[in-house]
Amino acid sequence: MKKEGKEVVKENYDLIIIGAGGTGLAAGMYASRLGLKTLVLGTPHGSELPIGGVITTTNVVENYPGFKKIGGMELARKIEEHARNYEDITIKTEKAESVEKMKTCFNIKTEKEGYKSKAIIFATGTKWRKLPKTVKGSEKFDRRGINYCALCDGPLYRGKTVAVIGGSDSAAIDALILAQYADKVYMIYRGEKIHPEPTNLEKIKENKKIKVINKTNVIEVKGSSKAESVTLDKPYKKKKELEVNAVFVAIGHKVLSGLAKDIGVKTNKKDEIIIDHKNCLTNVKGIFAAGDVTDKEFKQLIIGVADGCTAAYSAYQYITKEKIETCD
Repeated sequence: MKKEGKEVVKENYDLIIIGAGGTGLAAGMYASRLGLKTLVLGTPHGSELPIGGVITTTNVVENYPGFKKIGGMELARKIEEHARNYEDITIKTEKAESVEKMKTCFNIKTEKEGYKSKAIIFATGTKWRKLPKTVKGSEKFDRRGINYCALCDGPLYRGKTVAVIGGSDSAAIDALILAQYADKVYMIYRGEKIHPEPTNLEKIKENKKIKVINKTNVIEVKGSSKAESVTLDKPYKKKKELEVNAVFVAIGHKVLSGLAKDIGVKTNKKDEIIIDHKNCLTNVKGIFAAGDVTDKEFKQLIIGVADGCTAAYSAYQYITKEKIETCD
């Protein structure tokens, strides 16, 4: 890449995939097999998630075909290695900052470079939801005792007391991971009862380290330089304040569809990209989407990988049908 004055000389690609989780990597793999010069853009090092995406934060994966049991990080690495095996794929740890529609192609800018592409696949996924600002101390102690990745940070709290906020399957998995290290894990949920998958619910019930507190909200996180306790909106065993060494937030994910929306891609009320579920098309010609960022109801890696492959094939058909030979 060279610079001439203030202008960036943009490198041309047939397809740019924004997002380097399992979905984006699978899309890149199939696009490369179809002979498309492909660039996969992931977030740079130091961000919340590495190449491989959300699955890297999962301790044990037991529902991905071909592997009875495998670590999330290992599975992500295998998918990445498989993708890099193809000649026509380039994977860069750069964050896409803007997408602009041209006559037949797209301009994509990152914090480092500029690129041109005949088609785009959004595989941007989601990120962890943070505690609402109405919870006192939620901003002050963010990353200072308020954490989001049990697998990443759990070993730091060996022999300690921690709290998980949330009642979903993800929250249950976090609690089970943390119970491998902590002496006590509070699982605090505002609903009537937690709702993980049946197998994980049984594991929660059987684990003596985990205490479930239903119909309760955390209203404040307290501490000095780091989180040291949480305040509840109703007593638990006659106490509204629980001493904890860390709080793990598992209240869902925020859909990362902002870049797509900026270029006119339609989303639903949840900010999920609306796609044709057969071909992964969006309402914008030349733009496709796959994975957790879309309005697919069931969010699983295997579904994202499959849709990534479908989106790549649809992009190939689009480029071929439109006879887009160059972006110059």
